[in-house]
Amino acid sequence: MRKVWLLTLGAFTLGLDAYVMAGLLPAIAHDIGTRVSLAGQLVTAFTLAYALAAPLVAGLLSGVRPRALILAALAVFTLGNAVTALAPSLPALLAARVIAGAGAGVYSALSTAAAAALAPEGRRGRALALVMGGMSAGTVLGVPIGVLLAEHTGWRATLWLVTALGALALAGLATLLPPVPPAPAVPLRARLAAVTDRAVAPVVGVSFLAAVASLGLYTYLAPVLAAAGGVGEVTPYLWAWGVGGVLGSVLAGPLVDRTGRVRALVGAVLAVIVAAQALLPALAGAALPGAAAALVAWGAAGWALQVPQQHRLLERSAQRGTVALALNNSALYLGSAVGSALGGLALAAGLAPYALPWAAAGVAALGLVLHTATGRRSRLAAGVSTLGSYEHS
Repeated sequence: MRKVWLLTLGAFTLGLDAYVMAGLLPAIAHDIGTRVSLAGQLVTAFTLAYALAAPLVAGLLSGVRPRALILAALAVFTLGNAVTALAPSLPALLAARVIAGAGAGVYSALSTAAAAALAPEGRRGRALALVMGGMSAGTVLGVPIGVLLAEHTGWRATLWLVTALGALALAGLATLLPPVPPAPAVPLRARLAAVTDRAVAPVVGVSFLAAVASLGLYTYLAPVLAAAGGVGEVTPYLWAWGVGGVLGSVLAGPLVDRTGRVRALVGAVLAVIVAAQALLPALAGAALPGAAAALVAWGAAGWALQVPQQHRLLERSAQRGTVALALNNSALYLGSAVGSALGGLALAAGLAPYALPWAAAGVAALGLVLHTATGRRSRLAAGVSTLGSYEHS
């Protein structure tokens, strides 16, 4: 399993890089002489490139050996972070984040498939959990460490840490990763059919809106907490959000298996996101532990959501399950890009930072409305189908 652990190290580095920028934005903005709302577009550039790179590469380079693509993607990601650490201006930083995001998107998709393909029979689930856990560990453990490092040695040191971890994973994989069996190609027609599938599109739409709400707020968490509660040290609150993420990730699967009420669980999780984000300004202003509690709840719900969402996709579209899951993953990162962009635009337009959680909660509430409406349509359709079967019996 050593090769899977190396894939996991790469995933850890991706998780760190994807989320640490939110804690570095004030320092970056001050260093390059720009506003935090503009610096926030660094997150937009990364996540948009992340969302678009994997499907584009899958279509254009389907004949290239997966091992070569994995190494190339990790090399591009590592190079992008080195350029980020050296970039002197906002345009250079944006270009560097696009490079890093493109490499990350391709590596993320291929590394999970490689882990499953290379694991011994009966241990594929563990291999997948290791790689996915690496991403969440990078967020939960790596982000606070990266922000703490930046506070003492500057934000560029954190990017050099990401670069070093990426280079370490790349060197290990180049030495130890064996040839990876290619996954079966999915025709473009099948991908497009999933987009218009009425069983798939609403579920993916809910994931998109939840991602808009989550990263639109998480990206600007430092100025939001400073405005709402006078928080100067953001690291403990990133820890709180991350601890919630671990709890949500661990508990979501057993809850789905034990209750079997997947649709109800999605609704409950979305309601928690709405409530936690809406209450964040008041709780941060009243008492700082209140902000931590809201962040734990939001982190837990945000990380838990995708387990029942993926379950729903597999239930509703068994024939297109793989394509539906890939589409859902792209929607998550596209939503993250849109969320960070809209959050920056809202702040640039004059929205007070403490009001941003209310805007995010409104977007999450739209996701809850869409989820509820989709469930009602499904029940109505089932009722009509049952009535028709009685009429013809």
